[in-house]
Amino acid sequence: MSAGERGEPLVECVPNFSEGRDPAAVGEIAAAIAGVAGVTLLDSSSDYDHHRSVFTFAGRPEPTCEAAVRAAGCAARLIDLRQHAGVHPRIGAADVIPFVPLHGVTLEDCARLAERCATALWERFRIPSYLYEAAARHPERVRLENLRRSGFGGLPDIGDDRHPTAGIAAVGARKFLIAWNIILDSENLAAAREIARKIRTSSGGLPAVKAMGLELRSRRRVQVSINLVDFEQTPLHVVFEAVVQHAARLGIGVAGSELIGLIPARALDLSSGHDLRWLNMSPDHVLEARLARLRTLE
Repeated sequence: MSAGERGEPLVECVPNFSEGRDPAAVGEIAAAIAGVAGVTLLDSSSDYDHHRSVFTFAGRPEPTCEAAVRAAGCAARLIDLRQHAGVHPRIGAADVIPFVPLHGVTLEDCARLAERCATALWERFRIPSYLYEAAARHPERVRLENLRRSGFGGLPDIGDDRHPTAGIAAVGARKFLIAWNIILDSENLAAAREIARKIRTSSGGLPAVKAMGLELRSRRRVQVSINLVDFEQTPLHVVFEAVVQHAARLGIGVAGSELIGLIPARALDLSSGHDLRWLNMSPDHVLEARLARLRTLE
């Protein structure tokens, strides 16, 4: 029986690390997470061009926080941002550490957990943190893209300045989002950026959509990289069809789409009957399927 089934509080953490090319380093970070009792590593994915890896794990709040801290400490030891070159924006070796309520936990609980995580990062590894989304202390730091836009502007919320090689972590609490890439059958980066601008909320596009155009040099393609923050407000197929239409106007086809991390079954149900041209979808990517297999937490 899983923790959620027993009525115990269950939190998800989806940290993004600035390493996607060294399998040994990625493996060490994964081991740091999996080595914490009461936590289950649900998924991991790495991207060479992004030079980034995303892990999804879940458990009771305190062990989940501990796993995030250990993983970030491991990343700080292995990753030197001064030598880093990837197409995805980043401000830290442990770049983003969001906590997400799954069962018996509120968003406010996760915000407090984010503060404890950030405090531990500073006390144990001297890694400073910005607090974002529901954990933000300042309105201008609620949105992660604002932190990225300002780079290392402004003092961190916890800690001083920045770590010389590991930068600053963005630690926060948020609702579930779907990280998703739509691959264009093109190498035209300007076109990918134009499509991203047309669909994202901040530019007057679709509600609940964050997007940017990125180059996949190793694959000789470009992509529209998307964070869908409310799939009920804007279902997957609405976003996909908008990208297809904008790309067609530019004379570009869509090669397919890739999920990063996990997806709720409800999101797939809302787009049932629409071909999203998945390149990597399987039952193992469905959040509920993974949670059903959570090992019994001691």
